[in-house]
Order: sequence, then C-alpha cells, then structure tokens
Amino acid sequence: MNVGVGDCVNEGDEVNVEERDRAVEDEVNMEVEDGDELNKSSSSSSSLIELFVGKEFDEVEYAQVFYKAYARRTGFAMRTNHTRLSKDDRKLILVEYVCSREGFWRESQKQIERKIPEPAETKIGCKATMCIKKDCQKWTACKFIREHNHELLTPRSISLLRRHRGVTRVQKKLILTLNESDVPTRKIVSVLSKESGGDFNVGCISKDVENYLGNKRRKLFEEGDAQRLYAYFLDRQCKEPGFVYSIQIDKNVCMGSCFWADAGSRAAYQYFEDVVTFDSTYLTNIYKMPFVPFSGVNHHHQTIMFGCALLVNETAESYIWLLRTLQEAMLGRAPSTIITDDDKAMAKAISEVLPNTTHRLCLWHILQKFPEHLAHVYNKFPDFQKEFRHCIHETITVDEFEQEWSSILAKYGLWVPAYLRTTFCAGMSTTQRSESMNKVFKDYVRSSIMVSDFVHQYEKALDERYFKEKEKDVRTKSTQAIMKTLWNIEKDAASIYTMNSFMIFQDELFNSQRYIPTKVGKDGESKIYKVTRNDKDQPIYQVTLDNGEVKAICTCHMFEFVGILCRHILCVLGKKSKLDLLPHHYILERWTINAKSRTILDIPNFDGHVMRQDDPMLRKSKLMIQFYDIAELGSQSIQKCQHLSLALDKVHKELLLMEQLEGEKNFEDENISNVILQHVFSSISRSIH
Repeated sequence: MNVGVGDCVNEGDEVNVEERDRAVEDEVNMEVEDGDELNKSSSSSSSLIELFVGKEFDEVEYAQVFYKAYARRTGFAMRTNHTRLSKDDRKLILVEYVCSREGFWRESQKQIERKIPEPAETKIGCKATMCIKKDCQKWTACKFIREHNHELLTPRSISLLRRHRGVTRVQKKLILTLNESDVPTRKIVSVLSKESGGDFNVGCISKDVENYLGNKRRKLFEEGDAQRLYAYFLDRQCKEPGFVYSIQIDKNVCMGSCFWADAGSRAAYQYFEDVVTFDSTYLTNIYKMPFVPFSGVNHHHQTIMFGCALLVNETAESYIWLLRTLQEAMLGRAPSTIITDDDKAMAKAISEVLPNTTHRLCLWHILQKFPEHLAHVYNKFPDFQKEFRHCIHETITVDEFEQEWSSILAKYGLWVPAYLRTTFCAGMSTTQRSESMNKVFKDYVRSSIMVSDFVHQYEKALDERYFKEKEKDVRTKSTQAIMKTLWNIEKDAASIYTMNSFMIFQDELFNSQRYIPTKVGKDGESKIYKVTRNDKDQPIYQVTLDNGEVKAICTCHMFEFVGILCRHILCVLGKKSKLDLLPHHYILERWTINAKSRTILDIPNFDGHVMRQDDPMLRKSKLMIQFYDIAELGSQSIQKCQHLSLALDKVHKELLLMEQLEGEKNFEDENISNVILQHVFSSISRSIH
C-alpha cells in the first residue's frame, strides 16, 4: 500500500507546513550563499548541503524539504514516488523521492482522446533518486543517484516550475488587499514582482494568484454568502451603534432583500432629506440583485448617500418594504421630494408609503422615450427636435410652455421643469445623483462580486465620500473667496454659504449687472418689473416685489427650485439699493457653513469611520511605517540584513510568549503591549544604526 508523505500532515497545519518548508529551504540556501561568499570548501561545511548515502534526518518531513531545497539549488523538480509501511504496525518505514521527469507515460494514457491539446512530454525516464528508510529513531538515506538524463535549469528559471512555485503567507495578505481594491491579477503580479526584487524572485506566477483567489472565493461561497452578510451587519452594529440594517426573510426562511445605512448616512438624511433620489437600474452582484442607492446633495453640492438596498425583485411589494424600512431608519422622517425613474411599481409604492411627498419622474428617462414614440415626427420634420428641446428646457412659465407645446404636438401629458419649478429640488430634475453614485461604485465592485463582499466595497466607497466632504469643509473654513463686486451683500453671502454655494450666488450676483429692470405695473401693494438682458429683447422675466421691498418672486423660480437667489431678483434689488445684506428669508440653512451644526441625539457616532488610537489597524499601520524604515536600512548590506533577521527572530519569539501569557492570564492591557512594541522597534533601529 502506497501513501504520500503529505498524508501524514493534518489539513489544518497547511500554513505551518508551508512556513516550515520555506524556513528549511532558506536555511539550505543560506548555507550555500555563505559558502560561496567565504569560498569555503571544507567537507564539514559542504556536508550541510550535500546529499550522500548514510545522511541522517530527524524527521521524514525534514528529509522531504531538504531534498526539495536540494532540487531547487540543482535545477530540477522532485516528487514522492512511493512509500512503504511496516507489516506489523502499519507505520511509515521507507520513502522514495525522485526527479519529476522519472518514468514514462503509459501507452493507454497516450491513446486517450483529449478534449484539450496534448500536454508536452515531461517524463523521460530520469533516474535521479533519494530513498530514505527508518533506522531506529532516525531516517537514513539508503539510496542516492545524483545524475540526470536531461538539462538542468538555472536558479533563475527553476522558480517557474510548478513544483517550486507557491504563494507565501505574506503574499496572500497582499494579494487579498489588492484584490479587495479591485486591482486586476496582472497588476497584482506586477506589485509582487516589485516587492520581491524581480519576476524570478516572486516564487509564483499569475496562474497561481488566480488559483488562490478562486479557491478563496469558493471557500467563502461554501461558508454561506447570506450568513457572512448577516455576520457583517452584526459586527458593524456592535462597533457602530448608529448602524442599522434590515433583512427580509421569505416563507422558506431564506434571505430576501436587505437594506442598511451607517450612522453618518442617517445623520446626513436629517440635514438634507428635503430631496432624495433613487433608482434600481444598476445590477452589481453575482445574483443580479438590483442595487438601489438612496442619495441626495449636501451643503457643498456633493452627492451623498442616505443608505442603500439590494432587492430580490422590483415589484411594488419590494419597494413598499424598502420605503417603510428607509423611513423607519431615518427616525420616521419622509423626504419632501423624491425623484425616480419611470417605474410603475415604484410609483405605486411611493403613493402608498409617502403620500405627502412630491414624486417627480426623472426628466432624462422621459426624454429618452421620445425618439422611440415620436420617430415618425423626428423623421418627417428635421426642425422638430430643436423646437421640442426649446419648448421643454427654455420655457419659463406654465402658460408659455402650454402655448408653445400645443403648437408643436399635444400628445404626452408629462411634467416638465415649467410645472414644478416652484417645488424645491436642490436644482435636480433627474436621478443623476443616484447614477453618479453608480459610477463611483463601478470603481469598487464587479458584476461577479458576492453580496457579502459588496457591503465591504460599499463601505469603502462611502468612506471616500466622507473624505471628499471633509476636504470641502476644510476648503470652506481655510480659504476666503475673491469678491467680484462692490456690494456688501456679496461679502455677507461669503460669510454664510459654503464655498460651492457661494460660487453659485456670486455668479448670479455678477451676471445681474447685465440685466435691466423696468417697472411695468402693480398688483395690489406689489410692484411688477420686467427684466431683460441689456443686449437681448428675449426672454423676458417678471419679478414681483412686495410692498416692503424685501420679498420677491421671479418667473424663473430659481430660488424655489434651487434655493439661491436668481440674477433677475438681484437685479431688481440692486435698482432699489437693497444689496447691503442677504435677507434671512432667502438663506436656506442646507447651503450654509453651519448646515450640520444641529445636534442629532437619536443617532450616536455619526462622524464617519475615524479610527481610535486603540484600533488594531491603526497600530498595525504605525508599526508598518516604522518597519519599512528599518527594512530599508537592513537591506543595505549582508551584515545588516543578518543582524536585523536575528533581531526580528528574537522579537517574534518574545511576542509569541507574550501572546501565550496573555491567553493564560486573560491579560489585555493594550497600553503595556504598545509600549513594549515601541521599545522593541526602537531597539532594532538603534542596533542597525
């Protein structure tokens, strides 16, 4: 009965075996390098790396690794040929290692019709062998044949042989980190090559990286994607009390749709819930579950996330569950306006769950349907598209639109900006905020990603949005806008608005100088002004100024739609010398520097993912920065490298001992551990210098 030596090793010892093999090979290689450097030729030193009949080994595993290291140095690959067990106790008593090119392929195997191309011939009857047998407590080499019947490879080329390739533990961690950041395999291999000092030093090829990632994904899939997702939600909620999630369970007790939102997103909703957009057109995972992001716009005019969901389907029932879950997560507050694509199931859910919310359809999605439904008109009348776009986008009042619309084509009863410009939408008429977030997520996820992996990628994308908002906060607080006019209202606005909001206001104020207001009548106590550009007769805007001359309404309805005064009202206020201060009723808090100053007691910890000083990842990052400096010094010479290696080995043993003592005594004083680690690295650094 033949058994492999590998059968004697437990599956759980895979990493330990790998590290042991590497350690022994490095030991053999180090002996050779030392011998080359010092030009040693004594039999005592050469016996450490030479094989001969009678050489003894303490363990069979050590003999196997030694012969593998010998094969690597010599230029061939080895394999276990056969083993023998004792008849009495069935214990291993003999193992034969041979060159991988030993033997010949069987004729029956050669005659098999293959669906894939015939592989190249590798077995050519090489006789190189090492055989060991159990002799009391030792293993002794009882047979050794050195000669090969084929050309041996150089040390640089040997690393490309399959039996000498492998992904180390350190490489695995780096590969996983890069893969999580969506770095393709070819670039991962390039990074490994850079870190190893060249392609021949990597120890693996792109196929090995692909196989490792594939096996990792299969293992995760076997563990249960839904279970991992649930575990992630529980862990996040434990670490961040403000994190919420909800998972639908069907009648078969299987996971259905799921929704989640972190504390930062929930807090942002409390400040900017006046306008919410969402669409479900982005499929992002291996199960083709629609990804539904809820998004809005913050005081810097940046797209922000309020939460997101993965739906099993796009029925009205699914949307009803989703909207109710969203409202519950957001402390019962419903959005003032919601913008979606043209979906009947979505519209039904909104009317049922959010009856007091203004529902607007995405203008872009509506306009995309016109060429399909009006193809005969587009083909027959070449000027139709130009006139149609003018009617949709450039008409100001409802009367003006209906007059122009009826003269073109009265076929579709749909909304256009002219109808709802009196409804605040933060300047949005499409779901471009949700679609822009979809583009952001495309940088982080692939269509083959599993749901449990997607939530991690979503977290990274969210962190990026938090960081960009912080950048805008810093820019607003640390810079001062350049004034373009002499009016005091501009300085007042600069002290109130965020930088992006101020730039919009400043543009309106500056361009107001190009308009001419003309009083045309009165409406009760209010005065009516006609406003036109000084170089054009059309279009004409009408501004109604109340008797107190502090409130005004323009037919463009920019303030009602965007929340910032338009150039036409500013033009009239300028004529009335009312441009000293920005009236308080024209200041929307959501566009100001202090938009997020209100405390929200019901949502704890919403400052984003800021690492605490005792966070393990932060400690690891600090130590890695220190170690890179030390490694740079240690690599300058062989003496420094050996000194650093010995010091690290000592530190490693000390840390393992500390871990053992902490486990026995349940001792978790992190401050003491940090002091010890800092002391250790300081000692190493001083030693190298």
